[in-house]
Amino acid sequence: MTMKLPIYLDNNATTPVDPRVLDAMMPYFIDKFGNASSKHSFGYIADAAVEYAREQIAKLINADTNEIYFTSGATESINLVHFGTAEKFLNKYNHIISSNVEHSASYESLLQLQKKGIEVSFTRCDAKGFIHPEIIVDEIKADTLLVSIIAANNEIGTINNISEIGKLCRNNNILFHTDATQAVGKIKIDVKEMNIDFMSFSSHKIYGPKGVGALFIRKGCEDKILPLMFGGGQEKGIRPGTLNTPAIVGFGKAAEICSSELEVESKRIRQLRDYLYKKIASNLDSVKLNGDIEKRLPGNLNLLISGVKSDVLIANIREIAFSTGATCSSDTGKPSRILKAIGLSDEESKNSIRLGIGRFNTDEEIDYAADKFVDTISNLRMKKFQSIS
Repeated sequence: MTMKLPIYLDNNATTPVDPRVLDAMMPYFIDKFGNASSKHSFGYIADAAVEYAREQIAKLINADTNEIYFTSGATESINLVHFGTAEKFLNKYNHIISSNVEHSASYESLLQLQKKGIEVSFTRCDAKGFIHPEIIVDEIKADTLLVSIIAANNEIGTINNISEIGKLCRNNNILFHTDATQAVGKIKIDVKEMNIDFMSFSSHKIYGPKGVGALFIRKGCEDKILPLMFGGGQEKGIRPGTLNTPAIVGFGKAAEICSSELEVESKRIRQLRDYLYKKIASNLDSVKLNGDIEKRLPGNLNLLISGVKSDVLIANIREIAFSTGATCSSDTGKPSRILKAIGLSDEESKNSIRLGIGRFNTDEEIDYAADKFVDTISNLRMKKFQSIS
């Protein structure tokens, strides 16, 4: 079988829809097209499909079915938690703790809350991107409402100790939210064991469709959040609006696949990642891994390639799709906020690339990619040396 180009190595940005997911979705576009809120047979069929998807997603994270609320994606879920809890407890609890390595959906929404008078403490990570629980303890105040910490970083793949942070919050009667967009379906997430009150995640990171996500709200925390939108009362009024049944069905199927294949798949992807890293690093000087090699997402590699700017590398390797970092902020031209937070200079940040390995990558593709990176980086360095000479 001939290898197809270009090779997709940007699975942290989004994943392709699994064919099994698409098969599950198709009937709900054509034959089973009813509105899940309608009180007739078409509506009942759609509603049953939505509820089954809710069960599939709940199982993946060890939640109860009635703790899953559908949204348009993790960005909406994150904003709903931040603004919804802040408004609920306005003038009573006005302090939120987060970190300096959050995804922009979290970071930017908190900056907006600052403009509205909410105090936000952005705790600093260490050199590998970890947020340590003891640092959070130092930030707690009498009016601290919420701690919001990313579970696994979208750029450098660092996996935080969410269980310990959750335990800390529970012991201090502080609400705990985690953005688990990159973590769900890739590593084990247990909302009960991890003492999570709110958790945001998206379908398109786990081989489901774009435009649908979920918010986990622990039972008993429903009254601690106010809706941002108002309408027909769907999702218990927390997120009203006609449900996107085909996408929700796909999300459910994607979660079901992850539930059954996570352990085997994560091991295979981790092996591909380690092989790619070792082959590049052993054949090139001055290649540094950003983040931690052990406590990181299975498919994430973030590499500092000294002497070669990432945008130049992307322009010279059209056969491989990869990125400079977070897709949502790649057009700004500014150095990565995450890489700066772990101590990289502006130049080092602009010389870093993110490679995301996923379910459908093959050994052959990884071999090809490793050779292509080694050859191209060597040639670019040589040209730069010759131009200086």
